[in-house]
Amino acid sequence: MTVCVVGHSSPDTDSVTSAIAFAAYLNATGTEAKACMQTTAADLNPESAMLLERFGLAAPETITDAAGKQIALVDFSDLAQGPANLASAEVVAIVDHHKIGDVTTNSPILFRAEPVGCTGTVLNKMFKEAGVAIPKAVASGMLAAILSDTVNFKSPTCTDADKAAVAELKVVAGIEDTEELFMSMLKAKSSVDGVPAKDLLFRDYKDFDMKGNKVGVGQLELATLDQVADIREDLLAAMQAVKAEGRHSVLLMLTDVVKEGTDLVVLSDDTALIEGAFGSKLEGTSMYVPGMMSRKKQTIPNLQKAFGC
Repeated sequence: MTVCVVGHSSPDTDSVTSAIAFAAYLNATGTEAKACMQTTAADLNPESAMLLERFGLAAPETITDAAGKQIALVDFSDLAQGPANLASAEVVAIVDHHKIGDVTTNSPILFRAEPVGCTGTVLNKMFKEAGVAIPKAVASGMLAAILSDTVNFKSPTCTDADKAAVAELKVVAGIEDTEELFMSMLKAKSSVDGVPAKDLLFRDYKDFDMKGNKVGVGQLELATLDQVADIREDLLAAMQAVKAEGRHSVLLMLTDVVKEGTDLVVLSDDTALIEGAFGSKLEGTSMYVPGMMSRKKQTIPNLQKAFGC
């Protein structure tokens, strides 16, 4: 049976390129595998779509139901972030850089999770340890993912291992100017013109279980907050619709990559709890949090502590 390698829902560049890279790794080490993603090529976020075209990488196959399949997970290990019926699938491997989620298995599996800024960094180590050469296009995607996830090394999630991986992957990919690459990614990632508000909310969005409360957190990385000045009400309406589906809270991180801070938009059944989580007061429905760049390291841990997880 072919192993389906898939990243989390609303896939970002790390999720997409890690599925491609881990599938290549598995095939090279004797396990038949294919890259998959929980969206269609037409619905990929603009950064990932641009990078696949730039590097000549085929978009992963769409998967929406994991029932009856052998599945390898990259960039997540939470059931809520996987395809339908993931709990009844046979999970055979996990490679990640987040906290360990609630996926369980009946047998021992390859489980590799490290506290680094990107799954691509972990995969780079795995290729080296196995003595497997990384194809140029695959290395290019992994390189771009690390730059994206670490926000060009500005994110608090960035580690020396991420920087070392970029230095190594640059050589394999034949890319010298990573600054130009990152700016082209930021231009694509921060494009909002003509995009429906709900699509922007779900461009990089995840649901989390906080002590039995469903909490959704999306993030838009922007060159300037002015980019969303005219569509804030539309974004808020989209958040209200998503919250009405049964969520305790929905947060949207409007992250200014240049100024290195986030305007955090909040809809919650308990706004005081959210304010306490970040030590700030909401002005209307938002608060500005200087230095906030990472959902994984700065937003989610604060929320988990506030909810008593």
